[in-house]
Amino acid sequence: MTYLAGIDIGNATTETAIAYFSEDKCSFCGSGIAKTTGLKGTIDNIPGVISSLNYALKSANLSIMDLQEIKINNAAPVIGDVAMETISETIITESSMIGHNPETPGGEGLCTGLTVRLEEICQMDSAKDYIVIISSQWDFEEAARAINSGVEKGFRIKGVIVQKDDAVLIHNRISIKIPIVDEVKYIARIPMGVACAVEVSKPGYSISTLSNPFGLATIFQLSATETQKITPTAKILSGKRSAVVLRTPQGTVTGRKIPAGSIEFVGLDKKKVVAVDAGATRIMDTQKKVGQIKDINGEQGTNIGEMFSRIRQVLASLTDQSHDEIRLRDIMAADTLIHRQVEGGIAEEFLAENAVGIAALVKTQNLQMQKVANELEKETGLKVSIDGVEAEMALKGALTTPGVSKSLAVIDIGAGSTDAAFIDCGGTVKSAHVAGAGDLVTMLIDSELGLNDRNLSEDIKKYPLSKVESLSQIRHEDGTVQFLDEALDSCFLGHNIVMKPKTIIMVPSDASLEKIRMIRRNAKKKIFKVNALRVLDKIFSKKSIKNLECVVIVGGSALDFEISNMLTEVFMKYEVVAGQVETTRRRVVVRLIPVHPTDVRCHGLGPEIELLEHVESGTRVVGIQIDRDAERGIPDVVVRGVAAPARIRVTEEADRFLLGVVVHRDPRAPRRVRRIVP
Repeated sequence: MTYLAGIDIGNATTETAIAYFSEDKCSFCGSGIAKTTGLKGTIDNIPGVISSLNYALKSANLSIMDLQEIKINNAAPVIGDVAMETISETIITESSMIGHNPETPGGEGLCTGLTVRLEEICQMDSAKDYIVIISSQWDFEEAARAINSGVEKGFRIKGVIVQKDDAVLIHNRISIKIPIVDEVKYIARIPMGVACAVEVSKPGYSISTLSNPFGLATIFQLSATETQKITPTAKILSGKRSAVVLRTPQGTVTGRKIPAGSIEFVGLDKKKVVAVDAGATRIMDTQKKVGQIKDINGEQGTNIGEMFSRIRQVLASLTDQSHDEIRLRDIMAADTLIHRQVEGGIAEEFLAENAVGIAALVKTQNLQMQKVANELEKETGLKVSIDGVEAEMALKGALTTPGVSKSLAVIDIGAGSTDAAFIDCGGTVKSAHVAGAGDLVTMLIDSELGLNDRNLSEDIKKYPLSKVESLSQIRHEDGTVQFLDEALDSCFLGHNIVMKPKTIIMVPSDASLEKIRMIRRNAKKKIFKVNALRVLDKIFSKKSIKNLECVVIVGGSALDFEISNMLTEVFMKYEVVAGQVETTRRRVVVRLIPVHPTDVRCHGLGPEIELLEHVESGTRVVGIQIDRDAERGIPDVVVRGVAAPARIRVTEEADRFLLGVVVHRDPRAPRRVRRIVP
């Protein structure tokens, strides 16, 4: 009996499959997955390879001494990097505006007046309207008594601005119903005696007057020129439930574009330059017009220039090439929003500014895999061989999928890049690689929600959302209601959550469940859907896509719960069968295990084996089932005298996973044909 391990080193994860061979059978007996360490295709991968191998050995109840050989994929170093280029910014001078949105403002309505501190309330002019400013030194009960006292004396108090989170408490204790805005952190920056407007909308609504340039012009008696200049203020206030606007003689609010730099595409016979602030569509159109890319450069002194330079430096240090020899082959750009703190604000205001997310890809031909193999031999004491280009391995693995045939394309969607391979009826294989995949989707979700938490954004990308309506009831994003066996912690009440298989994570965002879902799906469409067509377009024209019979989606990102339906919709108009396959992650690594060619197609259907081609009666079929979490030595399932097409019931537990099928044409003869069903 011989044990062999196949290891696939990817951009994000390293996967291992272990198989054993005997005279008449071949079966997988364990698998493992670990995070890839270092840059793919370099000796920094060794710790991740060892971790993945150890997990696989543990699942198979084996030790390293039981293995006879290790095979690794021929992985080229690929760098996928991302940068966020903000292309607009709003600046406030002299604290002229607060675009504030506290969770619990008090009262409702619109009011105007002059600003005055609460401690100076007795000095107010009873003929004028005032907005009272309450600092953190005031207790809410004392503040309420002072306001009531001022009202009794005839002072015209029209609104309140509070530093602490006391709006509702104060509103419930005063004798007049006025709008109150709280949680203004830098309240000391508010000038006194200037014109001020406060607006608080009803729950569920957003303000309408202060977010309208003409509404501001009416309140503050602005000229046409001044109204045009106040437009950035209205932009910041749009969609908020409460706001305060101050008018000072020196105060201004301006919107300006940040010089985000430019990108130069160098083709075989032409060059084109495009500004990053022109947007993602213009960037991608420019790249396509250039055709085959020789190199891509970013403007020096800008974020995009620094990003491209960083990629070259990292790859040069790992491949013994000079900085100038490294060439960028592709970029992916996507329009997005990024939450930036408004410069000059006094309540830590944030605004969603326009931005462009960019992923860049470099692929070098200076392979380092022999160094990886040599180092792995030293670590394990086993023979290590390099076998299999990833595109070809993915194709061979996909050919084990029931329902596929040649003219087949495989799209491998990973973390940093999207790869595609195509095999024609003659067996010729073509492949292509483009920048952008799962990591770029995660970055877009993180930036648009303003989470600043990549792990949480990754979970939002991978799992459906739910809303906690009560401690024992949640409503899923598809509208279905689930009653829980055990009550949730009270901290989850009213919040959006991500339900992972073994834990629940709260989403700390004010955005509604519907908005978070929309952002997630739009991010996937911008990257997954666009790149699926873009990578195939590099192999053949879009008109030729109709000649395809099947498109199989593999890779770590192909496990996404939405991607199958999204890409099915994309290829439906081309009349191409497209979809993901089970055991998506193992499609490459499985083909590193050497098996004999087969002329009988079989399919594992849970606890069944299905013969998809005709087999004469009397054929002996041996179904090998292995439970990865159980001990080795589970008996084979033998069924005799079955004519196909037929389904053969396997008499093991339904939750065990069928990993291999061995077909004997004649139990007394000899010729053995193996079919691996990963």
